[in-house]
Amino acid sequence: MKKQALLLLLFSASYLLNTLQLQGQEVAILKYQGGGDWYANPTAVPNLIQFCNANIGTRINEKPVTIEASDKDILNYPMVFMTGHGNVFFSDMDIQNLRLYLLSGGFLHISDNYGLDKYIRRELKKLFPKASLQEIPTNHPIYQQPYAFKNGLPKIHEHDLKPAQGFGLFVEGRMLVFYDYETDLSDGWEDASVHGNSNSTRQKALQMGSNIIAFVFSH
Repeated sequence: MKKQALLLLLFSASYLLNTLQLQGQEVAILKYQGGGDWYANPTAVPNLIQFCNANIGTRINEKPVTIEASDKDILNYPMVFMTGHGNVFFSDMDIQNLRLYLLSGGFLHISDNYGLDKYIRRELKKLFPKASLQEIPTNHPIYQQPYAFKNGLPKIHEHDLKPAQGFGLFVEGRMLVFYDYETDLSDGWEDASVHGNSNSTRQKALQMGSNIIAFVFSH
């Protein structure tokens, strides 16, 4: 408990001290092979960026860049987002480049848009064979700043009547990947007319997305 409290205190301090680092950044959307619809939820990331710029002091380019896993320019983006419903396949070149990106300080947020789970778990094991996804405890800083989610990852979209879960992939103590499962945060970021989510549901999704961005850019 003391360790978690210390981590939260340190994160809160770094969040406040590093606000300027949140400015002038860009977020990329990952285009991947395998047939899955990497392009799903097209209004999601732009809406999240607008929300962050308006509410947590970021100045992120409002138009996210699309990047392929094998593109060396991926190193220019502190955070890459991916989603989809179907198969994901990372080639050897993709694996090599993504591993370099993540170990060099990059961050990957994966949002299961239903049907992605078995494929992305397989590919993450190729990416880091010795690391496994770990469920993130509710007192982790990613659920605390700048918005508090006392019960952890919020439920946004129903899939299989299962609870929402947030998983992290850690290497040497650093979270390289955040994976939202059985909730589909990015559904909640989309325009209200797309999924018919209530204002309160969209607000929860956007606030949780803001926490992820704040966590990534402050670390």
